[in-house]
Amino acid sequence: MLRPIRNDKQYDKALARAYKLMQGKLRASSPEADELEVLVMLIERYEAEHYPIAPPHPIEAIKFRMDQLGMKPSDLGTVLGYRSRASEIIRGKRKLTLGMIRTLHEKLNIPVESLVARY
Repeated sequence: MLRPIRNDKQYDKALARAYKLMQGKLRASSPEADELEVLVMLIERYEAEHYPIAPPHPIEAIKFRMDQLGMKPSDLGTVLGYRSRASEIIRGKRKLTLGMIRTLHEKLNIPVESLVARY
């Protein structure tokens, strides 16, 4: 019987059950697949509440996304329109403006939450 996860012991038990279910060959819409789906939702809720992951520093988020896209620091200047400002941003000498945040979100698909976190 599925129940809300309220402590670490229940969390560990839910993880073990989810792992066991994932090891089998589940058919879509089977009772086991439904159980796994609900377990994952319960596990995610518990983790979000008890083990939150803070968003990265905005500069780290930019560097990470640039690395994913194979961009060089000079490419950031092209995206933002100012090569010198891009360099200052990467070095932490200049803060992002609202316009820069919008541009980085739209052009590089960086989540806004990552661009404004702890800034």
